[in-house]
Amino acid sequence: MSNLILASQSASRRAMLDAAGVPFTAEAARVDEDAVKQAMLQDGTDGRRLADALAEMKAIKISQRHPTALVLGCDSTVTAADGDLIDKAESRDEAAAQLRALSGTTHRLTSAAVVAQGGVPIWRHIDSAKLTMRSFSDEFLAAYLDAEWPAIAGCVGGYRIEGRGAQLFSRIEGDQFTILGLPLLPLLDWLRLRGVLQA
Repeated sequence: MSNLILASQSASRRAMLDAAGVPFTAEAARVDEDAVKQAMLQDGTDGRRLADALAEMKAIKISQRHPTALVLGCDSTVTAADGDLIDKAESRDEAAAQLRALSGTTHRLTSAAVVAQGGVPIWRHIDSAKLTMRSFSDEFLAAYLDAEWPAIAGCVGGYRIEGRGAQLFSRIEGDQFTILGLPLLPLLDWLRLRGVLQA
């Protein structure tokens, strides 16, 4: 049986695997995501292809260090209603501006998972969810950021749906695990087929 390595230090992804009883270790991939994003965006890519490419890149990088292990790379993107990709906010003011722009609109969150072994991708799954953000007051936004910043600095879209971020939304269509950053159920199915988990 191969070991599973999560090519990430994401707290939400580690928590999902832990809660599901998946045996794994975690190792940060440390890839230059910004350079890849810039290159792909210049070529006119969309959120789905970008999430898939970044997940694959992370999985392959760690897989080259541990060729016999199964290495799971993940990435998520948020696409606004106008088609623009939303990035992680680097400041509280930027997070506030992003959230104001998303207020009252529906955006798409896409999460990709890629498993590599021996430096080669051997499994992938991509899933999307649609999230409708309610219109909210400036007072609510200030209180929200008082409570959540800087913890949400690493969260694309500026929210943690499993926490106070749930108050931002009026409607969600899609899988909760996908929104948290990992299409977990298809991964569990595949891990059972591989013998990592009991069938």
